[in-house]
Amino acid sequence: MGYGVLTARHHDGFSLWPTGWSDHSIAMTPYGGDLVGEFVEAFRDAGLRVGLYYSLPDWHHPDYPAFRPGDTYQFIAYPRPDPEAWERYLSYVRGQLTELLSDYGTIDVLWFDGGWERSADEWRTAEIDRLIRGLQPEILVNDRLPGFGDFESPEQFVPPQPPDRRWETCLTMNRSWGWVPDDMEWKSARALTHTLIETAAKGGNLLLNVSPQADGSLPGPQLDRLATIGGWMERHPGVIAGTEPGLEPWQFYGPSTRRGDSVLLFLLARPYDSVSVRGVPIRRVRGVRDVATGTSLDHRGRCTVVDELMNPDPMGELTIDVPESLIDDVCTVIEVDLIA
Repeated sequence: MGYGVLTARHHDGFSLWPTGWSDHSIAMTPYGGDLVGEFVEAFRDAGLRVGLYYSLPDWHHPDYPAFRPGDTYQFIAYPRPDPEAWERYLSYVRGQLTELLSDYGTIDVLWFDGGWERSADEWRTAEIDRLIRGLQPEILVNDRLPGFGDFESPEQFVPPQPPDRRWETCLTMNRSWGWVPDDMEWKSARALTHTLIETAAKGGNLLLNVSPQADGSLPGPQLDRLATIGGWMERHPGVIAGTEPGLEPWQFYGPSTRRGDSVLLFLLARPYDSVSVRGVPIRRVRGVRDVATGTSLDHRGRCTVVDELMNPDPMGELTIDVPESLIDDVCTVIEVDLIA
């Protein structure tokens, strides 16, 4: 991981820090501490960057008219409060944001949600954005502050084409964001790892959700999946973090990333005996290896007859042999090292 995002306050309005703007917070619990503070300190101590999730709506707040009995969830279709109540509510939001961005040192990411329940004018998002930038000039804000934001945040899927600017996919391990004991529709560890790979190959980040149980521990199925992803990354260092998108889809039947003069090929499907890469400088291939074991792989290039005879630096097709013994159960990764 490079960073984490803690749900400081969700739509239900319960704040995980002792906010001075509401009694509905962790201060009212027997614990009485500050989980935001503990999270920030622990993640910084581990060398990770810090993000905080904040819901613009608060369905618990008396000045925020949310659901009524029998209502279904709608977008920008709730009853509106009277002007005085709405002014109080906006003061509450700005006050809580000021606490979060003033009391915990550098905050790297602010992750909004629920902005679709009101218009940008109603939220006065320009004022909120100015407040944020004044308190944390270097912060990154997601695109769920209507009309503002520094990166896209597609939810529960990887877009077929990557957005034009920075982006991050947020994803659950089953169907639920919170801990739901009856939700057993778990994505497999292999599928989650493949999602991580596809996201990196398109230049994005993966924000993978975990949902603590009532005692604060993470559920066993989530720990098992994190262990598998972590083990795969340990076997394949440097193929995700710090890379950039690799080849075009027509060049290789799978995701790829690039690190310096090396191209990393991810074999999401088991090869029969070899894989091919097209449109590469076949005479500038310095070497090909299996990343997990370091084993050199046999490979050969071919191009048109004219290029073979007349072109000192032809572009062609590289075929790489992949022995069955080197197939990784999660995903095999091959590094093609090119001479610049």
